[in-house]
Amino acid sequence: MIYYKKYRNFQGKEYGMTGKAKLPVGIENFERIRRDGFYYVDKTGLIRDFLENPAYVNLFTRPRRFGKTLNISMLKHFFEASSDKTIFDGIEISGEKELCKEYMGKFPVISITLKGATGENFEEAKVMLRRIMGREAMRFRFLLESNRIDDTERSQYEALIGTDKTDTKTD
Repeated sequence: MIYYKKYRNFQGKEYGMTGKAKLPVGIENFERIRRDGFYYVDKTGLIRDFLENPAYVNLFTRPRRFGKTLNISMLKHFFEASSDKTIFDGIEISGEKELCKEYMGKFPVISITLKGATGENFEEAKVMLRRIMGREAMRFRFLLESNRIDDTERSQYEALIGTDKTDTKTD
C-alpha cells in the first residue's frame, strides 16, 4: 500500500504527492511559489543565519539552477515593507517571533537580477541594464516627495529613474 503525505500551504489548501502540487520549474518568485501551492523546500532558515551572522557583503555562490534567485526573492519578500507577511506562515522562519517582529516588512529593498541584461553587443547589454535599474528604482517614486533626501539626492534619483527611457538604438 502506498501512502502519500499531505501538506497544507499557508492558505490552507491541501496538496501532496497526489499530483496536485506543481513543480516550480523556472519560477523564481518566492511569493508565487507559496501562493500558488508549488512544491517548496523550506530554506527560510537562511534568513535567520543571514541576520545572526552579519557581514559587510554576502556572496551567494551555488551552481546553476540551485535556487540563488529564489533565495534572493525570499529575502526580498521577508524584508520589504510592502510584502505580504502571510506568505511566511507555517514555515521555519515564522517560529522566530522576535526576529520577525524586528525585521519582517521593515525595509525598502532593491533587488536586481542581471539575467535580462543581454544584447548582441556591449552597448545593447548596457541599455538593458540601465532599463532594469530604472524600472527597479521606479518602485520607490515616493522618495521624490520625501523630506529625508536633499535636492542633490533627489536629482540623482530622478536621473536614475530616467535611465529606463534610454534610446535602444546602437551603432
